[in-house]
Amino acid sequence: MMSEETTTRTLIEPEIVEIETDLLIIGGGMAACGAAYEASRWCSDIRITLVDKAAMERSGAVAQGLSAINTYLGENSPVDYVKMVQNDLMGIVREDLIYDVGRHVDGTVQLFEDWGLPIWKQHGDEGKTLKEGGRPVRSGKWQIMINGESYKPIVAEATKKALGMENIFERVFIVKLLLDEKEPNRIAGAVGFSLREHKVYIFRCNALILACGGAVHIFKPRSIGEGMGRAWYPVWNAGSTYAMGIQAGAEMTLMENRFVPSRFKDGYGPVGAWFLLFKAKACNSYGEDYMVRNAEELKKYEPYGSAAVTATCLRNHLMMLEMREGRGPVYMETPAAMKALFDSVNNDKKKVRELEAEAWEDFLDMTISQAGLWAGLNIAPEERHSEIVLTEPYLMGSHAGCCGMWVSGPADIAPPEYQWGYNRLTTVQGLFTAGDGVGASGHKFSSGSHTEGRIAGKSAVRFVKEHADFSPAVGKPAQEYADEIYKPIRTFEEHAGYSVTPEVNPNYILPKMLLLRLNKIMDEYVGGTSTWFTTNDNMLTDALEYLTLLKEDSVHLAAPDLHELMRCWENYHRIWAAEGHLRHILFRKETRYPGYYYRADYPQLDEENWKVFVNSRYDPETGEWNFFTKPCVQLIK
Repeated sequence: MMSEETTTRTLIEPEIVEIETDLLIIGGGMAACGAAYEASRWCSDIRITLVDKAAMERSGAVAQGLSAINTYLGENSPVDYVKMVQNDLMGIVREDLIYDVGRHVDGTVQLFEDWGLPIWKQHGDEGKTLKEGGRPVRSGKWQIMINGESYKPIVAEATKKALGMENIFERVFIVKLLLDEKEPNRIAGAVGFSLREHKVYIFRCNALILACGGAVHIFKPRSIGEGMGRAWYPVWNAGSTYAMGIQAGAEMTLMENRFVPSRFKDGYGPVGAWFLLFKAKACNSYGEDYMVRNAEELKKYEPYGSAAVTATCLRNHLMMLEMREGRGPVYMETPAAMKALFDSVNNDKKKVRELEAEAWEDFLDMTISQAGLWAGLNIAPEERHSEIVLTEPYLMGSHAGCCGMWVSGPADIAPPEYQWGYNRLTTVQGLFTAGDGVGASGHKFSSGSHTEGRIAGKSAVRFVKEHADFSPAVGKPAQEYADEIYKPIRTFEEHAGYSVTPEVNPNYILPKMLLLRLNKIMDEYVGGTSTWFTTNDNMLTDALEYLTLLKEDSVHLAAPDLHELMRCWENYHRIWAAEGHLRHILFRKETRYPGYYYRADYPQLDEENWKVFVNSRYDPETGEWNFFTKPCVQLIK
């Protein structure tokens, strides 16, 4: 051991940068880009500032690319879209918000094509745009195929052009929202730090759009060790949207919901194109279609079990039965699907090569690790099937999940109890959200998230114009915020000389240590993969106790550099998001989403008592949580 006195370290004092703006957008993904683009269109005389933890060109869930746009209505109606989402999310959704996305999303997709995104067209319509009546190649009722490796750079370029690079701060991590000192329940700004320089940023604003994505690595991932970063949803999504919203006192809804996707094992490659475009089937290890084998099981979950398209969580549930009853592994029968496709083109060599290329491109466009895994395991999809499995849970409001904030709906269709003045405004004055941040309205995906960002951007501009006399008042001195943000740096600087090995030090915890501890708590007690997504009242109560201890210990997090400081603050956010998720599951006394999680003590679907929204609010003044239900109003029969 070395004495702390033997090493003298120079304390880092970050530069404090204070910025005044009218509208602050936090995030750089599809929702944030939509908000920035639309806000810029509606007002040229207000200051709009966007802050992104990453670089916008490759930021957000679409960063690696995408092979399909999953929400394009085309010949379908917004009413059909609402019904689909309602069924897939087991009946509890905000129909007003879903309808609002549905009626605008096609215009957004047409913008993407105008900006240069290649969208596949049916034979005979090559060269026609969607606006000109070109018919897209559909992989499903709502999905259209694209060449999407550069999807995000194309959208980011349009955003940068609309907003101006002088109004965009990249590589700046916002970690905390600021409430106004004089006006209660009013947003006033946000604070964060640069990931490249020793700078702390304090933003003051009139309105704020919070759109930082969902949450990954709250639960222990299936891929561990060097593969820990090979999650399905991007690992940089640390629950910041939920954590900062909760801390600011925003009302949350359906935080008990999570998404557990079925994916190719270990590589996390998506299965959508294989199911929808290539018409492949998933079978148990005996070659049986488990959806057919377990059809009777669906009758336990009426009215959702008899729907024409089985809800995602119920499909998961049937797969879980196969695994629990010993008929695993589950395989995607790619050889049969490819053979059928080859036969459909009369085994024409050129067309066969094109189909084989499309099979690989599905991953190369968005999950390169899966293509690498196939190659490493000598899997040619036309010759050998590949294993699929349910991943660890994720928190999100834009995909087949619906947790997030309770927001005001559109004035023309939202019932009175769902509408309080500005579309996508949270219950905190001046705080808007979109994409993963909006609860109770999943199945937006990339195009819907951008659309919802546009909706929020337009509303936020109107809010700023109608509250032009507001002057934000931030309570604490700037140096206090800087000290709070840099505390892990200070902790490391003060104690790093105590031991020869930095990883072993009784005076601090490094970010990865704390993350593994959080993963273990959530996995083993809150329904992760190790318990087959099963939990109960006692397990959840124990988890809350362990999470409380973890929060107490988190004050000892230490960071030797800016990258690790980012990891520290990501962990703080993950803990808050995890607690919200845990407390919501504990409050809802039923199993609403079988296949996503199971309450072993309340295993049934309870339509009579629990077809309601479970909402919560954390009080930033008292530190107490309040839980309550709100009615689920059905607008479309």
